[in-house]
Amino acid sequence: MKKVLIITHSRDNECVTIISNKIKEMGGYPIRFNVDEYPTKYSLSSCYEDKQWKVFLDYEGHRESLHDIESLWYRRSHNLGDGLNSVLDGEYLSSVHGEIRVTLYGMLESLNCFQIGKYSSYRRLDSKEEQMKIASFLGLLVPDTCITNSPEEANKFVKAHPNGAIVKMQSSFAIYKDGFENVVFTNVVKEEDLEKIDTLQYCPMQFQEKLEKEVELRVTIVGDEIFAFAVDSQKLANAKVDWRREGTTLLNDWVPYELPANIKSKLLEMMDIYQINYGAIDIIVTPDDKYYFLEINSAGEFYWLDRLIDGAITTQMTKVLLGETFRRYKPVLETAIY
Repeated sequence: MKKVLIITHSRDNECVTIISNKIKEMGGYPIRFNVDEYPTKYSLSSCYEDKQWKVFLDYEGHRESLHDIESLWYRRSHNLGDGLNSVLDGEYLSSVHGEIRVTLYGMLESLNCFQIGKYSSYRRLDSKEEQMKIASFLGLLVPDTCITNSPEEANKFVKAHPNGAIVKMQSSFAIYKDGFENVVFTNVVKEEDLEKIDTLQYCPMQFQEKLEKEVELRVTIVGDEIFAFAVDSQKLANAKVDWRREGTTLLNDWVPYELPANIKSKLLEMMDIYQINYGAIDIIVTPDDKYYFLEINSAGEFYWLDRLIDGAITTQMTKVLLGETFRRYKPVLETAIY
């Protein structure tokens, strides 16, 4: 029986349960690891004895061996080490969290099995700059861009684009105030913003030319299957710059979209370069039918789209995890020693 390890957290959405059930239906065995409960409830052990490496995951008296898993899906690692502040003094927390991260991610990186995407590959994808450089090298269009913490450089860039410029963060940036998370969305840069741009010196941001939009695309790639959807974000004033502001309102407005063959092939080339089997890609289609690549999200959501096509994305993900269809795979070791 093929075992599949899923790295997630206890408050993740339904997609993990859906895929776990499909793995069972196809004869596999899913192992869910909620990392927000590690190390308070889970124990993770990697041992080298008698010239063999063995890895074990213990939870509530039950032990799973991980050295013999078929595949790994790194889905999320939100709230890793949650709850430690209730059992440890504050002076130890930072160092302990560091050891927890090194232990977990070191184990994931070293597993000699198929992975939807290695943790190190996902961290590489944090570089939006590299993504755009690779995309443009492959012949995809990317917006004029300036990533800087220089107020002078940002001012010059914005003024060089009289049709408008937008500004956004490169990471999942949020401001926490009074216990509430306030996500920083993409915004248009206004003239009055340039008057108070000096504070940019302390936090770099990404500036881009403002593109006119016919539709916005979310392209989900699993293995070599492409699932493209379009939404008309321009029909809602609050979604024109960033559709996520009206994500709930637009939930059922996404429709399947046929990508041109040359765009498909270039996106698959990007997946090959990064050696990943999952990517959620954002693209803008302009009124003159030009396709502008924005970014690949290494763990972007897909479940709201999966429901619109009778679970085709989760089915494809399950097949890739069980090795029943194409997957990009380079073993950690040329010859398995486990």
